[in-house]
Amino acid sequence: MSPSPPPRKQQIPVIVLAGFLGSGKTTLLNHLLRNRAGNRIGVIVNDFGSIEIDAMTVSGQVGSTVSLGNGCLCCAVDASELDTFLETLTRPAARLDVIVIEASGLAEPQELVRMLLASDNPHIVYGGLVEVVDAAEFDATRRRHPEIDRHLAVADLVVLNKTDRVGSEEQARIRDAVATTGAPAAGEEAGGGAAAVICTTYGRIDPELLFDPALRPDGEGKARQLTFEDLLLAERAEEGTDGHEHHLHAAYESLSFTAAVPMNPRRLMEFLDSRPQGLYRIKGFVDFGVGDRGNKYSLHAVGRFLRFDPQPWTRDEPRLTQLVLIGSGIDPEALHKELADCRESTAPAPDATQDAAHERSMWGVLRYVQRPDDEA
Repeated sequence: MSPSPPPRKQQIPVIVLAGFLGSGKTTLLNHLLRNRAGNRIGVIVNDFGSIEIDAMTVSGQVGSTVSLGNGCLCCAVDASELDTFLETLTRPAARLDVIVIEASGLAEPQELVRMLLASDNPHIVYGGLVEVVDAAEFDATRRRHPEIDRHLAVADLVVLNKTDRVGSEEQARIRDAVATTGAPAAGEEAGGGAAAVICTTYGRIDPELLFDPALRPDGEGKARQLTFEDLLLAERAEEGTDGHEHHLHAAYESLSFTAAVPMNPRRLMEFLDSRPQGLYRIKGFVDFGVGDRGNKYSLHAVGRFLRFDPQPWTRDEPRLTQLVLIGSGIDPEALHKELADCRESTAPAPDATQDAAHERSMWGVLRYVQRPDDEA
C-alpha cells in the first residue's frame, strides 16, 4: 500500500444556499450571520441586496467586496468570477471559517455544485446544497417553477420554511411531497439517500447543522472590538430570552459514537453507502487499525458527498473512532447499533502489520481520499 499523502491545513466548507423568490433564503442567510457560532463567514452573492449590510455595520469596502464589522466578508460576483473570488476568500489573510454562496442570480444550484466539486482550489471542501422552500407557497411555486423538482433532487438539506403559515396536516403533506421529490428514482443509486428536511419559521435553523463552532487559538479574540453578534446576544441575555419561540436545536437530532476497537473498513463503507434518509452530516475521525497504523482518517460527509482525509496520529494520542451524526427524522439508537456493528470483532495485536487482505479492505475508503495530484 502506497504511503498516505501528507496532512493539509483545514479546508473551508463552501455551502450553496438556494431557493425561489420569497422562500426565505435571505432571512436564513442573515440569521446565520447573526448566529454564526463564532465563525467568520464569507458570503458570495449576486448583489449586496441579499444581506442587510446597513444592520451589520460595514467596516470597509474594496471593489466588490464588503467587509462586515464582525470579521465576515461579502462579495458581489457573477458566475464567471466565482473561482476568482473563492481564491480571494480562501487566502490566509481573509481568516474565514465558512463560505456561503447565495445562488440567486448566479447560476442553477446544480451548476454551482458541479463547479465546486470540479474546483482546483485545494483550500475548499463541499459543504452541501441547502434548498429553502416556502411551505405556504410550495404548490404554487411548483406550478410556476417546475424546475424546483430538479433542485430538490440534488439538494442535501431542505429547509421547509414559514411552517407557521400552514396547519399541521398540511405541513406533513408538504414535507412528504418534498422528501418524495428529493428521493432517488427507482433503480438509481441512493448515494446517501434523499435530502434531510428541516421545518422552521423565519429561517431559524441551528448553525451547527451546517458548520461546526469556531475553535480559536488561545488568546485570539480576547482583545477585539465587540461585534454585532456580541451585542445582539447580550441584549437577549438582558431580556431573559434567546430571541426565539423555541430552541434552534429542536428541529434535528444528533448522536455521538466512540469506539476503542478499530473500525472494519468494508463494514463502515457499507454503512456509509446506505445512509438513511434524513442523515445530513457525519464528522469526526476513524481508526482503521491495521488498515493504516500510521493515520487516523478524518471523515466529512454532507448529503451525498463523502471525503476521507488521513492524518498522522500524534504521540500518545488515544486510538479511538469518534463520530458525530446529525440529521432530521433519524433513529439515533438504530444508527448507533449499526456503527457498533462496523467495529472489528477483536482488537488487533499490538505488533500486527498490514497484509494484502488489509490493504484490499482499505480500497473502498481510499476512493474518497483526495490525492495531491487531484488538487493540481
